[in-house]
Amino acid sequence: MKFYLPTFIVCFFIFSSCNQHPAADRIYLNAKIWTGDSANPEAKAIAIKDSLILYVGNDFQQYADDHTILVDLNGKMMVPGFTDNHVHFLDGGYYLANIDLRDVKSKADFISAFRHYTDSAKGNSWIRGGNWDHEAWGGELPRAIWIDSISGEHPVFISRYDGHMGLANSIALKMAGITKNTNNPPGGEIVKDPKTGEPTGILRDEATNLVSRIITGLTEKELDESLDRAASHALSHGFTQVHDMGTYGGWIDMATYRRAEAAGKLPIRIYSFVAISSWAKLDSFVKINGRGNNLLRWGGLKGFVDGSLGSTTAWFYKPYLDAPKSTGLQVTDTILLRKWVLAADSAGLQVACHAIGDRANDWILNVYEEAEKLRPEKDHRFRVEHAQHLTEDAIERFARLKVVPSMQPYHAIDDGKWAAKRLDSARLKRTYIFKSLLESNANLTFGSDWPVAPLDPIAGIYAAVTRRTLDDKNPGGWFPEQKLSVEQALRCYTVNNAWAGFQEQKTGKLKTGMLADFTVLSEDLFTIAPENIRNTKVLLTVVNGKEAFKR
Repeated sequence: MKFYLPTFIVCFFIFSSCNQHPAADRIYLNAKIWTGDSANPEAKAIAIKDSLILYVGNDFQQYADDHTILVDLNGKMMVPGFTDNHVHFLDGGYYLANIDLRDVKSKADFISAFRHYTDSAKGNSWIRGGNWDHEAWGGELPRAIWIDSISGEHPVFISRYDGHMGLANSIALKMAGITKNTNNPPGGEIVKDPKTGEPTGILRDEATNLVSRIITGLTEKELDESLDRAASHALSHGFTQVHDMGTYGGWIDMATYRRAEAAGKLPIRIYSFVAISSWAKLDSFVKINGRGNNLLRWGGLKGFVDGSLGSTTAWFYKPYLDAPKSTGLQVTDTILLRKWVLAADSAGLQVACHAIGDRANDWILNVYEEAEKLRPEKDHRFRVEHAQHLTEDAIERFARLKVVPSMQPYHAIDDGKWAAKRLDSARLKRTYIFKSLLESNANLTFGSDWPVAPLDPIAGIYAAVTRRTLDDKNPGGWFPEQKLSVEQALRCYTVNNAWAGFQEQKTGKLKTGMLADFTVLSEDLFTIAPENIRNTKVLLTVVNGKEAFKR
């Protein structure tokens, strides 16, 4: 798509010179704008002054003078800038420069891809990254012996794509002191060979910390480079803001963002969360430093109730079909987690807790309800990150308690390929229940969980609207009764995300006086066939009134 400045006519300048409105720096016209604003849902032009929106409508001429730049969008679709409700931003940026096993479909390809990457690795540095999915080749978990002979002197620790399972090679296991006699840590599991008792290299949830804690931390330069890569990637996909759940406990992440913001090098809005165990530290930090600015904010805390479905560590009432002795894990001591949630909420901090299994979701909703009763006058805006598998009662409680179901629609079309081997049909019917939550008036929000899933709102909208699993075995949709309309999906990525982050007065809509964040798309999502949504490209991303990405 090429932008051009249309030719002015003399009478237009005569008209504009007499208007009483401030002149815009830039006006984007001839667009099909979905504003997200129910009072003014559609428009053809938007006028920008500095970082704010001056006008959204059709009669833009009164906001132009001979210094105003006019940009003709040739009928392309414009939407409010997308927000991703849940990313691990620096981790994603780091992964962009490391081994990527996401598309591996067999054991042989896993080994081949790993060998190819190792051949170019230097010295005896750690090999990280991964994003493998053992379900793609039938469910057999990888082992250290797959990669020991080709990893040389490199210690290896690579993650499953959901982040709840890792594979260490024998060098890394030895460095971490993990042997057949090492006990499982609370909230985690060291997978061992049933015949020999030796660790296979697979570590689940809290057991991954046995290795990750011995890995040398990234330098400031490496962190800054990870941020640069992540931001460029996000902007190219139309995101103007992310809610970052942290990679390194949140504090190193926040320090990286603050360093970039102070240097004028932060090109995207970030709401930075830190670990809930550090709530007292954040409370003190906020009292001294405030909560940031429009570009970089903090004041949110992230906790964990359970693990993941793919790692069979999500916490359910009933056992897994393929692991009949297991109902999952409580990743964090529930007595401690309850204490932290109540204390953090009392301090005025926003709490977000990861919960995937139905029992985990009920448990955290109980704690949130307890906090609500203790402080009914407070605007809590509690969040449940993922909210994947719910009981019937939980659906109503999200709306009644005004708890945000912070969900990631791409997971539905990914997990839908294999979830039936884990869960019975009754539980599957209450999996990723987007429409049921919206119909109950819950403030449903969308994101990716990047790098677990692609940092791509178009892929997420496609998933929410079609629910066609990635293997194309559900062309009519996986549990199609939960499909959303395009407008509902757009709202979850924009308006609803703004509310979930206490920014509904500043972002999420294209409205006069709000921050000038928007995205231009190659296709009109309202008119193309749903199955073609995934082919849509981002043409332009504007943050703070400035063009941050242009295709």
